[in-house]
Amino acid sequence: MFSYLNNYINRLDLKNIPQDRLERLQPLVQYVQENQADLSLVFICTHNSRRSQFAQLWAQVAAFHFGIDLASYSGGTEATACNPCTLAAMERAGFDLYSDAVMDPNPVYRVAFAEKEPPIMLHSKLYDDPENPSANFAAVMTCSDADENCPFIPGTKARIALNYEDPKAFDGTDQETAAYDERCLQIATEMFYVFSAIEHGY
Repeated sequence: MFSYLNNYINRLDLKNIPQDRLERLQPLVQYVQENQADLSLVFICTHNSRRSQFAQLWAQVAAFHFGIDLASYSGGTEATACNPCTLAAMERAGFDLYSDAVMDPNPVYRVAFAEKEPPIMLHSKLYDDPENPSANFAAVMTCSDADENCPFIPGTKARIALNYEDPKAFDGTDQETAAYDERCLQIATEMFYVFSAIEHGY
């Protein structure tokens, strides 16, 4: 793991997650515990540009940290692009991001987190994009809008509501950076809690 990213992870406070969030996380904890042999997660929000991408990234890193095999994906009910504020928050956390098609309206970013690990490929796409699994996965709904507008997602083994507040509300304000960093930190903390459950048995 990159040293700065590792320092960020070491500062995560898994013991002070609010009780209501622990209860919200429990279905995902249970799913991860019961499906370790073939574990795929697709994180879904409306535009696949903020919360679902944070979740895809942090779930993959948390699984790597705890030695769990995971295929982590994300998608939306619409395809847009990775939001620049999302990418900036990832870089501040310690990820190394690169794209050779930055002029593309929806570029693919290579997100590296460790020297000898392949980068995570990140871009905005529909939840049923061919890059995503079509069966045997859990759909994790990271926003209420996507949850309401996707009444049925084919191929799922489970559908889990895990809503997060949208940092988009602070775009263009003096609170923008803090809002994206806060959401990045919350999702990182909760994904590490979920995957630590394998090791600690809760």
